[in-house]
Amino acid sequence: MKIPKRLQPLMDDGLIDEVVSQLMSGKEANVYVVRCGDSLRAAKVFKEAAKRSFKQAVQYQEGRKVRNSRRARAMGKKTRYGQKEQEDAWLNAEVDALYRLDQAGVRVPRPHGFVDGVLLMDLITDADGDVAPRLDDVTLTPEQAREYHLHTVGEVVRMLCAGLIHGDLSEFNVLLDANGPVIIDLPQAVDAAGNNSAEAMFLRDVNKMRAYYGRFAPEILQTRYASEIWDRYESGKLTLDTVLTGHFDEPEDPADVDDLMAVIDDVWEEEEDRLARERDDEFED
Repeated sequence: MKIPKRLQPLMDDGLIDEVVSQLMSGKEANVYVVRCGDSLRAAKVFKEAAKRSFKQAVQYQEGRKVRNSRRARAMGKKTRYGQKEQEDAWLNAEVDALYRLDQAGVRVPRPHGFVDGVLLMDLITDADGDVAPRLDDVTLTPEQAREYHLHTVGEVVRMLCAGLIHGDLSEFNVLLDANGPVIIDLPQAVDAAGNNSAEAMFLRDVNKMRAYYGRFAPEILQTRYASEIWDRYESGKLTLDTVLTGHFDEPEDPADVDDLMAVIDDVWEEEEDRLARERDDEFED
């Protein structure tokens, strides 16, 4: 196929030997299957000035550390340079998260470098060597749903112990390879300890996955892993060896209804935005 302009420098430098095919086209990035030596990998080419709402940027980027003070000041301004630095910081967040989670043993695509807005990483395949399907594209048996749900719970615990929350976890951001679920798409990953919305995002992530797996095994809908895990995390008792039950008794303190409704409104708004992006992506395909 014709070599995309953004991949040509990697071809020239010998990082990529061949562009095999285009795997996916979306608003934020295009993904290609490329050959690097004897291996097939995925090349995620981030689009410039990807469309994101200011609200989402602020919510997800809270707590992220910027080492360079000049960059931090620029990012707080609406100058062209500041916007470019903001974009670069957003893109680097996914790369940093992938390296961090891979080292922590989370099942994510192993990264192999980030050059000029192009992320090279493992190509996730199924048992036949074909590109792995998204979780949303498969039909599960009740046994598979229960197995994969527990696996996903274990992965979010491992992520949380590494200090990160996916922030947009759903069946659309999980691939299914020969060994089970693989978590992808992490540009919005948030710092668990430094983001005021961390709890709401974590509960949303885990409960979305519960709702998905619960389509195939309804008893999963009765589990309360999200609240149980977060309670252990907040109390400093969450480790990789923590035995979870899926049960949780809510505290009897009265809830802050206004705060709860604000979180619910935000979740609905973001879910509508995500569905709109999915529809746009399907239209582009």
